[in-house]
Amino acid sequence: MRVLFHSPRIPPNTGNAIRMAAGTGCELHLAGPLGFDLSEPHLRRAGLDYHDLAHVVVHDDIEAAFARLLPARVFAFTAHATTHHTDVAFEPSDVLLFGPEPTGLDEAVLADSRITAQLRIPMLPGRRSMNLSNAAAVAVYEAWRQQGFRGGC
Repeated sequence: MRVLFHSPRIPPNTGNAIRMAAGTGCELHLAGPLGFDLSEPHLRRAGLDYHDLAHVVVHDDIEAAFARLLPARVFAFTAHATTHHTDVAFEPSDVLLFGPEPTGLDEAVLADSRITAQLRIPMLPGRRSMNLSNAAAVAVYEAWRQQGFRGGC
């Protein structure tokens, strides 16, 4: 499974996602511009010693990320979608795309013809969104569950 953060802004969220990538074996792709330096202490602290156990790739922008990751199905996560993430049969080569904090993916990205579908993670009414790293973990674990937790113990 491959997770793509488009223009992430908050270092601890990316650090937590690095830790999640190390624990699940998924690839974490970061498409710039990044809102922080990868050596920032907050990112390092959140990722602890997992940096060497995670597969993290940094791309200049979303176009460079798509050039590297496609062809593949790309699922864009947004609170505005009507399809739940559990309604999709995920495949190992899928890309799970998340937008920057606090705005999420913009309309241009959501309308991109390379996006296979828009998905949402259910929440109680009146809530804006989930934390980025938490949302990515929910999605990755559902996709990994569908794959029988391949490679896990």
